[in-house]
Amino acid sequence: MKISIVTIVYNGVNNIEDCLRSVLSQDFPNIEHIVIDGGSTDGTLGVIERFKHNIAVFKSEPDEGLYDALNKGISAATGDVVGILHSDDLFLHSSVLSSVAQVFEEKNVDVLYGDGIYSKRDDLHVVKRIYHGGRFKRFKLYFGWMPLHTTMFVRNSVYEKHGLYDKDFEIAGDYDVCMRWFKDNSLSKYYLKDYLVNMRIGGRSTVMHLQKKKSAEDLKIINRHHLLGVFTLACKIGRKIPQYISPYFYNKPVSLLERCYQPLKEVVGY
Repeated sequence: MKISIVTIVYNGVNNIEDCLRSVLSQDFPNIEHIVIDGGSTDGTLGVIERFKHNIAVFKSEPDEGLYDALNKGISAATGDVVGILHSDDLFLHSSVLSSVAQVFEEKNVDVLYGDGIYSKRDDLHVVKRIYHGGRFKRFKLYFGWMPLHTTMFVRNSVYEKHGLYDKDFEIAGDYDVCMRWFKDNSLSKYYLKDYLVNMRIGGRSTVMHLQKKKSAEDLKIINRHHLLGVFTLACKIGRKIPQYISPYFYNKPVSLLERCYQPLKEVVGY
């Protein structure tokens, strides 16, 4: 089995090296890492150059936004399974992809997802938000449930069936594409109860001043997929509250990130 990991970046010089080293830390042998750069001008390309021998596909050119960039990466993917790891993100331990591959190989799975963590942007050891996927039940969609996008891995054939990201969305296109997958009863879903990805707080979907725009896009998607309108949106927003409270139960005496990053210290340097 081959797993394709798509990373998109634009002027991400401060964090892209951590992301690239995180992929290198994986003990799974058959990884196709695809990096799509939007024409960075801040030194990002110089960092990527040092890792090019570990990158299967690299493109650097202007794009029409993050979902256009993701579509370019997914279109280039030749793996059996495709996952997304943004330039600010890291895998939480070195056997993430081995665990993912084992599930796809042993079970009849089309879509896999797990748990994720958001950390402080300038200190990965400070947990700000914990995102539990939980087992999928179709009714949960009406109550705003959706797994963390970057913990999701899907067979390449799922993109062939349901298409790529809708470039009309600027922030919430991942919600739309995931909704297509989870409303399709013919696709088998699997919840891998493990922390897979760390995201730095401060991505486009988490910046406070963009939340109004994100909510407007979310509502459009909710209506497109015939859910419960403003009720579903309110539930989706409300589900974030316990995610921000739960880190207080993990930071002391030993943080969750301290435990998860232990296998990465030699590679990533934390």
